[in-house]
Amino acid sequence: MGGLPTLRIEPVPLERKVRPGDDLAELIAESTELEEGDVLAIAHTVVSKAEGALVKLEEVEPSPFAKTLAERTGKDPRVVEVILREAESIVRVGPDFIITEVRGGMVCANAGVDESNAPPGYVIVLPEDPDRSARELRQRLRELVGVDVGVIITDTQGRPFREGVVGVAIGASGVPVLADRRGDRDLYGRELKITIVALGDLLASAAELVMGQADEGTPAVIFRGLKPELERFEGPREARAIIRSPSRDIFR
Repeated sequence: MGGLPTLRIEPVPLERKVRPGDDLAELIAESTELEEGDVLAIAHTVVSKAEGALVKLEEVEPSPFAKTLAERTGKDPRVVEVILREAESIVRVGPDFIITEVRGGMVCANAGVDESNAPPGYVIVLPEDPDRSARELRQRLRELVGVDVGVIITDTQGRPFREGVVGVAIGASGVPVLADRRGDRDLYGRELKITIVALGDLLASAAELVMGQADEGTPAVIFRGLKPELERFEGPREARAIIRSPSRDIFR
């Protein structure tokens, strides 16, 4: 990116588990000292919990179609029913996954329905509008601590042709999520023709290095030292801008 300043990624271990109805901004403010220009990256699971985006499985009645997909994928029929409710459409069904398109156009496995880090007997679903959630969290933090911070809501996703999952930005506010480098020059003076950097996803993946995927208990991190670099870019500030339109999606 050129001239990248010293960057620090600091964990934000919340003082207790997040419950529906919690003021998430208040919990974050109690757990860390925020500075002007910081970028907060936070796992969607805790955002969803605070917003009450939880489904109690014993209250779910699977449809015949959900039962059929459950047999095909080896999943709990109740979980499949939740996936179907959250999905706008099914893109592909694999041996142990269901690729779906969800609200806002994002394509992901299992409609983002998460059994990991959910209370026993529940599953966590995606926030209704992750960009709105990021915007509201940012505004609330400004009210509480008097500084403006960027916010990225993260999830993990797999990728075509590559093993493993990486962090992606599913919600954002106050942070450029795309950096258009077209027109810049490389080391040999050649003009970049197609390079657009997914800054939101880069930050989400870096955050995952600290947050982890299992029992680390670190659902959020703070990036410090990024402000001078981010100020170079005028890209969109909402994660929905990263979603590729179906007409340009070669995998569908």
